[in-house]
Amino acid sequence: MYKESSVNPFFPNDAAKPLLEFAKEQYERKGQNVHFIKNNDEANELLDPCGKFPHAFVLACIMDRQISAENAWTIPFWIKGKIHGFDIKDLLPLSKDEIQKIFLGFPKQHRFPVRMAECFFKAVHTIQNKYNGDARKIWNDNPPSGLLVSRFLDFEGVGVKIASMATNILVRQFRISVKDRHCIDISPDTHTVRVFQRLNLTQGDSIKKTIYMARVINPEYPGILDYPCWKVGQDFCKAKKQQCINEKGTCPFFSFCPSRTEN
Repeated sequence: MYKESSVNPFFPNDAAKPLLEFAKEQYERKGQNVHFIKNNDEANELLDPCGKFPHAFVLACIMDRQISAENAWTIPFWIKGKIHGFDIKDLLPLSKDEIQKIFLGFPKQHRFPVRMAECFFKAVHTIQNKYNGDARKIWNDNPPSGLLVSRFLDFEGVGVKIASMATNILVRQFRISVKDRHCIDISPDTHTVRVFQRLNLTQGDSIKKTIYMARVINPEYPGILDYPCWKVGQDFCKAKKQQCINEKGTCPFFSFCPSRTEN
């Protein structure tokens, strides 16, 4: 259950409070849960951090950079098919060159296949050496949220955006226990930054402003605002043209968005 913070939020405009109320309501009914890959139950099972291969979740998060999220999250499933297994013991014998060859053969190739192959290789060995091959040890000790984010930052190629995203998915969707949630920030991708702008919560294309404004609106758990804004940005609040009403329905922010249009 979502617990109210003892820290009073500050609402900078009329859109902030209904945005937070919507995000909380979604969180309560698990309306922020997503399938990583559409129409592929086998791949989603592989990526479940509570499942048999928790390292697949970690590796997929690391891949999620400058390509579509779904293509990035498909990479572990693709590799599993190539090597016919996905236990850590199946991955450890692979050399950096072997992993790079697999990446270069991926049909929806990553924009940075060589770099991502290196990050994948190093992540496998980090999980083995630091967590004894069990990625669950990254999060299963009820850590403070800041420590959990920091553990993801220890992986090669992971920045604040990916570390926050990974931590938020674990807490939001899989209800992983953490001591607090105040270090779980919004992930400032192109969608969330744009939606914050159109809600007049920020001005200018600023990643930092998006992060800090989310902290202002909900200090106890800024990341609760992430999924609703990302989803609205993907489905309605397009970069080139707002589609407040389209074949998917009406934007859930329509009633309080100062930038709304009737199309």
